[in-house]
Amino acid sequence: MRADRLLSIMVLLQNYMKMTTKELATRLEVSERTILRDMDALSTAGVPVVAERGPAGGWRLMEHFQSQLSGLKLEEMKALFILPSEQVLEDLGVQAYGVDIREKLLAATPPTTKSAGRNFLEKLYIDTSTWKQSKLNNKNLLIVQQALWEDMKLHIVYQKTDGERTKRVVSPLGLVAKGSTWYLVALNEEHQYRSFRLSRIVQAEQVEEGFTRPEQFQLSEYWKQSTLSFVEALPSFQVEVEVDPAIMGRLTFTDKFVDITTIGDSHNGQPTPVTLTFNTEQEAISYILGFGAAMTITQPEYLREKVVLQAQLMIKMYE
Repeated sequence: MRADRLLSIMVLLQNYMKMTTKELATRLEVSERTILRDMDALSTAGVPVVAERGPAGGWRLMEHFQSQLSGLKLEEMKALFILPSEQVLEDLGVQAYGVDIREKLLAATPPTTKSAGRNFLEKLYIDTSTWKQSKLNNKNLLIVQQALWEDMKLHIVYQKTDGERTKRVVSPLGLVAKGSTWYLVALNEEHQYRSFRLSRIVQAEQVEEGFTRPEQFQLSEYWKQSTLSFVEALPSFQVEVEVDPAIMGRLTFTDKFVDITTIGDSHNGQPTPVTLTFNTEQEAISYILGFGAAMTITQPEYLREKVVLQAQLMIKMYE
């Protein structure tokens, strides 16, 4: 751990140019006495650390001591700073201790782009997780990863959306994180490409049988095309409604179950005309019922009768 801390001190001094003993101790969560011992160790190892006295003093590195990623342009460097959420890294077993990974990248950039890079780093943070985290079976994820790295087949028990469980032998080709949800892309026994939601893999076991990865397969391209095909194949059901202004905030807070196609003008507290697009008619009925009298269907007219029928069934169930 001390070696990691010594490296972290060098990274911080390269990025901030000068830091006091107290600042370093606070950042690395150690005592000031420990930092002083670390500085002696760095000096003994030949690292040119210099202590400046006075109110504006602190530790710094000699100007000639710089490590660089030569040839990196600012736009390329920005791409390196855009890391996935910490949850995604933890799912993969990637843990960064001490100084943030982006700080280490910044330390390795040329002086001409370091200032612009820090400005970018301090103003952008990517969080791809959801507000409510779901529990992932990390044991299965580790087994899938191991088979993936070694090009070994997997025996999985997969639960479909209707609850049915099936047993399959697949050849893992890659893992994709969409938001905070993991998907396994694999070849099935018929050598067809398939995507499996990892949370639905009830059981996973590596088979002692290898496979040859398709030479032309590119995970990113497959996923983009697969996602596009999936979206294009989704059914579409459009409904026109009038919405009480009091619930507009709730209506626009999330697009998880519905696509808000258009929002019309509202005057003097009158209902706002809104066009909603769902995947199915039943999704539309359930969604509209959830807003009660605050949402009224204008088109299609026949849907009103179905909403009334659904409401009557609910009332009867609780009588």
